[in-house]
Parts: sequence; structure tokens; C-alpha cells
Amino acid sequence: MAEKAIVIGAGLGGLAVSAQLAAEGYQVDVYEKNSSPGGKMQQCRIGGYRFDTGPSLLTMPFILENLFTRCGREISRYLTWSEPSPLCRYVYHDGTVFDNFSDRKKTEREIMRFAPEDAGAYSDFLDHSEKLYKRTSDAFLFNPLYDMSDLRSLSPTDFLKIDAFSTVSERVDKAFQSRYLRQFFKRFTTYNGSSPFKAPATLNVIPHVELNQGGYYVHGGMYGIADALHQLAAEMGAAFHFNTAVEQIEVRDASVTGVHLDDGRKVDSCDLLIANSDATDTILNLLPDGAVSNRKKRKHRSIEPSCSGFVLMLGCSRRWEQLKHHNIFFSKNYRREFDDIFEKRKMPSDPTIYIANTSHTDPRDAPGGGSNLFILVNAPYTDRSQDWDTIEKTYSSFVIDRLEELGLDRLRESIDTMQTITPPEFEKRYGSNRGSIYGTSSNNRFSAFIRPRNKLRELQNLYLVGGSTHPGGGIPLVLQSASNVMELLERR
Repeated sequence: MAEKAIVIGAGLGGLAVSAQLAAEGYQVDVYEKNSSPGGKMQQCRIGGYRFDTGPSLLTMPFILENLFTRCGREISRYLTWSEPSPLCRYVYHDGTVFDNFSDRKKTEREIMRFAPEDAGAYSDFLDHSEKLYKRTSDAFLFNPLYDMSDLRSLSPTDFLKIDAFSTVSERVDKAFQSRYLRQFFKRFTTYNGSSPFKAPATLNVIPHVELNQGGYYVHGGMYGIADALHQLAAEMGAAFHFNTAVEQIEVRDASVTGVHLDDGRKVDSCDLLIANSDATDTILNLLPDGAVSNRKKRKHRSIEPSCSGFVLMLGCSRRWEQLKHHNIFFSKNYRREFDDIFEKRKMPSDPTIYIANTSHTDPRDAPGGGSNLFILVNAPYTDRSQDWDTIEKTYSSFVIDRLEELGLDRLRESIDTMQTITPPEFEKRYGSNRGSIYGTSSNNRFSAFIRPRNKLRELQNLYLVGGSTHPGGGIPLVLQSASNVMELLERR
């Protein structure tokens, strides 16, 4: 008789593990509180405009390809993707424009225009980033780091080789002379919701992942990844129950035996449970008293979440020639921006503004030759001192005014539709720890290496996937967390 598996949450981690479990012959039931799969990877359509409301870039696509292969499917049947050119356009506060390409020679020619002293350093730093990847990928990313056998290949000297004792900012400042390249390379730390002034320089591996390996856009929209994984899991035999939240996990004799649902039903039996819910929420709210130690609960209460995000989706009746697919408008003072977010817990007064303009690549995303602007500003995680009802109104207007100042002429008058997503909404919709959108921050030397593991040690059959667990946030790492669970199951 097939073993029964319950999966809490149909985010990317839950979808990935469900497909693999079902392919291995498990009877899989997935309970998702919202009406659609994907977790934070969603899309919305407003007045004919389409927006991806989650990740906007696919990196390390081989992880996704390998998942489909393990399930006996060719990914090309479900998804295709291509690389935007440029990868991203950067606009600095003084008006300097930098188009960044995966082709190093093209990028170096760009850099010669505004920071010739750093043209050679650019390639040198990407070589350094690649070396970091080679030193960390097998030891940290593709390793569950659960048993002693996982740690045998590690030694204290490894930390000396991977810049674990410097910050991202310190290492970048040594590599570059110009403020332009310094700010450019510090921004990659935001990919996991951390501050470059606090996070270990090991995270300088991220530029390699995008700039050397490539960053891609999924044709038809990034939500296609969630849609494809949902389809794959269903084809493998997983059953999905949407609009059905798990209120509590039932535990007996150090083992999960079932779950209580929000509609009053109780699922009485399971052989294993995989929680794609936020790890902190799982430990503090879903498990019954006594299931884990008070010490573990205190540890999870003290975990610093990643930053959150303030999202503004604008459907606009016009286009701006200066906007590419991915666009970043840098703040003047990066350190002050991150101090605002992580120290003062307030929206930055001079924010870096990211705009995904997918209509640049696919005009169908905006009717009548218009633009679908997905605007993201890094935001603090939720705090009792914040009045988000007021912030939502005032900051939306502030961002629009700021973008008009930055050259998006007549932006306000062109708006057909507008919708926002604030940190409290991320917290409410997805149960993320204080509205974080990347799970746990990496704002100290070791937090990047000690995220919650993919199996809870106190319970025999409870596993964890998602961005709040090892190895971290972002599409490829969340998918890898599901592969880690499959490996740990093989060890039973």
C-alpha cells in the first residue's frame, strides 16, 4: 500500500516536492489556503493588463529541468524561456545609464563610458564570483547539511576561502574604485532580502548565477513555472485541495499523524508531512504545544526575517522608450536606504526602485501599446509601529512622483489601473514571517549557513521546504529544498 504524504502549501517548494513524491509512488494530498498554486509566485490581470506578482527572473534553470526529468517529463512540453537583452538597465541618481549584458565584452564597453577604471575589474570580479560558486555549490547549496556525513567535506578553512568573515560591501569596495560598480554589485544581496552592509561576502556568488550562468524570462509570464509544476504534480497523481488551510498539525509519540483543516475536518492519517508553510510559522503556530522544545521556539522567534516589499502595479496607456524589460533606478545613498529598512524599520525616503516591464518583451501583457509596470521597492518586515493604511496611500503617490522625476513623463495621467501589495498583505496571504518575501535574512556571518534544515529533528516524519528553509530563497534554491527532502527520505 502506498505511503501517504500530506503537503502544506502549494508554493514552488510544495509543488516540486509533491511532483517528486507522487512520481515515487506516494499518495500525495496538497492543502493550500489560497485559490491557486504558486505561493508568492502569482499573476494578476487588471483591465487587460497582465502582471507577474512574484519572482521576475529565472536563474539556474538546470535545477528545474532536472526536476522534470526525474518525473519522466521533458520540460520543453511545459515551458520555454529566453534571455532579455540587456539583462537589466540601471539608472543612477545622477542620470548615468548602464545596460548590463551576459556578454562580458558588451558590458565592459558599457562600463568604459562611465567608469573606465573598473572595466577590467568587472570581469575579474565575475571570475571571483564563479570561484565562490565552485567552492560553495556542492558544500552548501546542493547539500542538505543534515547529517554528520554531510559535514565531512567541510572544514574551518572553507570559511576562509569563501569570504565568510567579510561583508558583501567590504569585498565589493576592495574590488572597485567607482561608486557605480560598487553600488551595482551590492544590489545582488537583495535577491535574498538582505543588506549588503551586513551579509557575508559569500553572497557575492549571486552575480555568477545571473551574469555568468544567465537570467531568463519564461515566455507567457513567470507564473508559467508555477502552472507547469502544478500540472506536473497532478499528472504524477498528486491531489490538490485549494481554499483549504491547515490550522494545526497533529503529533503523537514524536511523529506527525495528521492535520486539522480550517473547515473543521480532520485528516487522520499520514506517513509523512512536508510543510511548505513558513518555517517559523510552522514551528510557532502549526505545531501543538510540546511538539518541539521551548528552546527551539525561542530560536525561531529570534530569527530575523528578510526584507519585505512594497509593490505597485500600474497599467499604463503609454510606453517609455527608456524602459527595458528589467529596470533599476538606484538611490543616492545605498547605506542609508538599508538602514531605513533594517534598522529604522521604515520605508526608505530615497528608495531604489525596480520595474519589471514585461510588455517590452511581450506586448500582449498591455493592451493598446501600453505598459504593465510591476514596481517593487524593498520594504521593512512588519512592525507594530507601522501604519500601513497610511503608508500605502502616501508611498504610492511618492513612488509615482519619483518616477516622473526620473524621466517617466506623464506617468500619473497615463495610469488606467493601479493595485498595491504591502508587507501586511504578504504576511496575511502567505503566512510569511512578518511579511518577509525571501524567508530568512542573511544579515550576519553565519545566518546564510544555518537556515532551518529540511527535516525537523524532533519529529520523525516532518520535513520543511521553501524559501525560509535551507538552502534559501529564490526559485532555484526553493526547488533545491524539495530535492533535499527527497534525498533525506532516501536515507530513512
